[in-house]
Amino acid sequence: MRIKQLGVYVGLLLLGGSVGIWGSRYLVQSPQTQQTQNPTVIPASLKPFSFGSGSSQQNNLNFIAQAAQKVGPAVVRIDATRQVPDEAGEAMENPFFRRFFGNEMPIPKEHLERGTGSGFIVSSDGQLLTNAHVVDGTKEVKVTLKDGQVYRGQVLGTDPMTDVAVVKIDATNLPTVEIGNGQQLQPGEWAIAIGNPLGLDNTVTVGIISALGRSSSEVGVPDKRVRFIQTDAAINPGNSGGPLLNAQGEVIGINTAIRADAQGLGFAIPIETAQRVADQLLLKGKADHPYLGIHMVTLNPELQKELNQDQQLGFKVTQTKGVLVVRVINDSPAQKAGLKPGDIILKVGGKPVGKAVEVQEQVEASTIGDRLVVEIIRNNQPKTLTVLPGTFPANQAE
Repeated sequence: MRIKQLGVYVGLLLLGGSVGIWGSRYLVQSPQTQQTQNPTVIPASLKPFSFGSGSSQQNNLNFIAQAAQKVGPAVVRIDATRQVPDEAGEAMENPFFRRFFGNEMPIPKEHLERGTGSGFIVSSDGQLLTNAHVVDGTKEVKVTLKDGQVYRGQVLGTDPMTDVAVVKIDATNLPTVEIGNGQQLQPGEWAIAIGNPLGLDNTVTVGIISALGRSSSEVGVPDKRVRFIQTDAAINPGNSGGPLLNAQGEVIGINTAIRADAQGLGFAIPIETAQRVADQLLLKGKADHPYLGIHMVTLNPELQKELNQDQQLGFKVTQTKGVLVVRVINDSPAQKAGLKPGDIILKVGGKPVGKAVEVQEQVEASTIGDRLVVEIIRNNQPKTLTVLPGTFPANQAE
């Protein structure tokens, strides 16, 4: 029995030894073959990137950095210098003060005010978009590119109502931005801002689209005609005029306003609005806006009650909702068409309106001099009027 077991052990040892010898021969003879068959490993940071690719984001690629690299060279710094009246100088002209200081003290009439903003290049031959308030009060500005090149920029036109301006520099083969589609935005999407806040050139901040269609009154600039994009991407003084980007690095808006009384709230002009205005500025140096000539409010039960308590209003408000015409400006298109205080606007251009801002939008979308049908309620009776919108005059409010 022991002899038989010994034979089995010897056989197993011989078998193991032959396998070991065969395996060692394989390992010695084939290292080069194995090396040539291994796939090449590319570090994640060097792998090709495609905007909008889900697989790329899954591999932890930084799409924000990619967007900044793509757009950064086309973002510029704009330095503007303007003459500002000196209030102290005006006061010193008062005879009361001159009694004490006499004629020996020179009176400064105005002083230079310098400001810094941002802009972005939309054509390779040097057309830039920025905010009107960045270049307000000057015809020439200093434009600095990311690579340090400095140009003298000519202000081709500004539109205070939308806060859009066009600047031109004399250059060729410049880097440009890619324009996106702001109409397809959804709250919650990524938002990337690039600009020069507080003089810190080409600063990149990121957040999301917080809301869409914010009215100018909600933003705190009731004199503007813009439905703003709201974002929580950090926007500080100096960001004004810079681009707001989507995740693909496309421009969807112009950063323009911040609320001084809040944190994490920034606003941008939709790129479609900016382009429409910029086309007019390039064509004739100004932008025309359709105008009816009414003051209006959005009704609610509380406002109805408050208005009916006003003895100077001159009419009674019978509705609790809708858009109420409070005042009609003399010799305006609205007055010529027969609109009166107390009218409640139901439709403009065939589209129902329930808020004053919606009336403003429909008027803005109309054509100056073309027929615009306005449906109203007057004395509880429906009525249809035809208005010919005029050109918005200076120092008027819709």
